[in-house]
Amino acid sequence: MDQDKRVKHLRQILLWPVYLLPSDDGASIHDHWEQLEKSGAENPWREVDDEFGDPCEFQARHYNEFVTFLPPVQRFLYGQGLGRSVRKVYGESPICVMRRTDIAQARVTLNRGDAPITLDVVHVDLYFFFDIDVAILALEVSVDGVAFDTAQDLMFRFGRAYPAYWEEADGRGGHCPWKVEWLAADGRVLATSDYENREKFLSFVCRHRAPTTAAHWEFLMSPLVLHHTDAKGPMRYRQLEYYRMPYMAFLSLDCVDAISRADSIRLALGNESGKGDLPYSETYLADFETRYCYDRNFMTSEKKAASVRFHASGDTLVVTGDGSDAFFTNAEGGILSRFRHQHFLMFLIAHFQKAALLMFSDRLVGVVSRLDVTNPKANRTFRRDIRSAHENFLRFNHRYWFENISHQAQVRELFGMLRAHLQLDNLFREVREELKDMGDFLDAEAMRKQNQTVVRLTVVTIFGLVGTVTTGFIGMNIFDWTDQPAWWRVAAFLTVFVPVGVLTLYTVLKSRRLSDFLDALSDETVSWHRRWRALLRVWFGTRS
Repeated sequence: MDQDKRVKHLRQILLWPVYLLPSDDGASIHDHWEQLEKSGAENPWREVDDEFGDPCEFQARHYNEFVTFLPPVQRFLYGQGLGRSVRKVYGESPICVMRRTDIAQARVTLNRGDAPITLDVVHVDLYFFFDIDVAILALEVSVDGVAFDTAQDLMFRFGRAYPAYWEEADGRGGHCPWKVEWLAADGRVLATSDYENREKFLSFVCRHRAPTTAAHWEFLMSPLVLHHTDAKGPMRYRQLEYYRMPYMAFLSLDCVDAISRADSIRLALGNESGKGDLPYSETYLADFETRYCYDRNFMTSEKKAASVRFHASGDTLVVTGDGSDAFFTNAEGGILSRFRHQHFLMFLIAHFQKAALLMFSDRLVGVVSRLDVTNPKANRTFRRDIRSAHENFLRFNHRYWFENISHQAQVRELFGMLRAHLQLDNLFREVREELKDMGDFLDAEAMRKQNQTVVRLTVVTIFGLVGTVTTGFIGMNIFDWTDQPAWWRVAAFLTVFVPVGVLTLYTVLKSRRLSDFLDALSDETVSWHRRWRALLRVWFGTRS
């Protein structure tokens, strides 16, 4: 049976979402890829040409990919223009893809002393999204003719940004390959992993309260640099999620029937290889097939055309099928083609939405942490940042948020499984409520300041009332004092001013009790006896 459990063709696509931080001068960046293009001749990233711009390059698979999605998603993925020059006019896609071609292969040594596995690097792409501070690294690799257990371990270990721990026996990074090397087309080693460098990872976390990444991933992201490093670069990025990168995998098998239930569980949940036994208890796995397997085209029968099974856990999407089935392995119109294009875009959209929501949440935490209600400048900055976050989230909601992306049953249902496992709806509600709470706080602050202004105006009016009554009394011309000497007129003014001032201050002193009396007097349901009592309480009682 183990001889039948071989993988004819393995293809893995890793996604690594990162948070792009603002520039050093604090300016907002809408087109991050333009910053990358300006980084100099040593920049290995180049923008990918749009296949939709040249009818000679537009193929049937591009058409099949396009019509898979609903119109709003089509506009998100492909836009409505014919090239970058019309991005602002006709609304080209808000997605920009940068690609580097200097890495041809990846040489992976899973365990110390093992023979290395050489993977062909199909694509190394960096996805940017207009007006969203998120980039997603997409690395696609492939290899032919490997043992099933080796394929499982490769998928389990390859996409590790940094080690979670170190093995006591040999010091290797826990759950990481022993070594990963990026190779150029001529076989030169461009970068090598350093998972075993415990001192590097420990000292970085100790100094910066944030993890660093392995050396080969730093090289792959260059000239972008990690946020807390001293290195200079056109942009800085910070990790958003777990150190294990989400991935998709396509396994073309010699014998689909040789895959046991335990193997399917490990594939779906992203576990390393095991020896037959279930990785978890039967109770925990009671509804495994319902929650993690999409079996629309999978049957335990002799019909090899119905042997395709999708395993989806949110962070993984693994497709298995019969390697002898030409439709399954067809890279132009079969399952492999759909996996690399339609399914990849579906997976990308789901993880972009999650990364964007995590980015918004992280940004709001930073905004609140800088709030100081006693500092007017900090208050102004807080209001500006919250308004900007509201504006960005509004655009994200209407431009990038999709609960359904296709009417094709397979894509629609798989996307629903991914969204459910990633808990996107819950995360969306949390971020929206956080923004609402901050908006309510701003409204409450504005109301508080408005009330303070009213109080100040009331104080000014009260003290102005003294002068108004005094000058009004004297200005009535009831008495002709024009012939009186100056001291007489000053004495007359003070005779009116002082009693009116005392009466005004006394009225303010008794204003609360007078307010209660006026309320009782205006209430038709209150008896005259209670009205008199309310009047007497102005001088002799306590305020009720």
